[in-house]
Amino acid sequence: MSSTVFADFYAIIRERHSVKHYDAAHHLNEKEIIGLLEIASHAPSAWNLQHWRYLSIHSQAAKEKLLPIAYGQKQVVEASVVIAVLGDLEANRNAEDVFGSDVEAGLMTEDIKASLIDQINAAYGDSPAYAREEAIRNASLAAMQLMLAAKAKGLDSCPMGGFSADAFIEAFHIPSRYIPVMLIAIGKAAIPARASSRFPVGKTMVWNDFQKE
Repeated sequence: MSSTVFADFYAIIRERHSVKHYDAAHHLNEKEIIGLLEIASHAPSAWNLQHWRYLSIHSQAAKEKLLPIAYGQKQVVEASVVIAVLGDLEANRNAEDVFGSDVEAGLMTEDIKASLIDQINAAYGDSPAYAREEAIRNASLAAMQLMLAAKAKGLDSCPMGGFSADAFIEAFHIPSRYIPVMLIAIGKAAIPARASSRFPVGKTMVWNDFQKE
């Protein structure tokens, strides 16, 4: 891969900021939204269970319904789309499909598939807390990838944790299998994001062992 491609990727990371104000006249069609989510879904996940589910809040009526749930944050109604990233609390149920295709492709045997599924079901059966942690952790990987994909397409985004999860679940009829992880507004910036600084890595990393610091 050329150094130019790497340079572009690093630019995308550095130039992505959380935009609060969007051009309400800018629209994304269904094909464009699906394209972004296809890229987001290349994120890694534990056992490849792909714990993410997306609710695309695209119509103006749906955005208006979301607005009070998101405590009046205007990016909800101004952005082209708001993607609700959900985590799958029962991602172990995906294992048959995931590993079944691997068996068909000759990438694993039926015995290995059965062993993996037993491991996964044991992990999920032993601890609801584990299922919740995995749902949030893995869906968050897809959420970050979605924001980078948006920036690569010349769009802006803003992750939002400020919303009432209970009200969201009720208003948008979210099945109990899924947990809301975050909302991501995506569109064209009307006002550039406020510049933000980052701590130097020397302040945020430790070599080998905290006790030796």
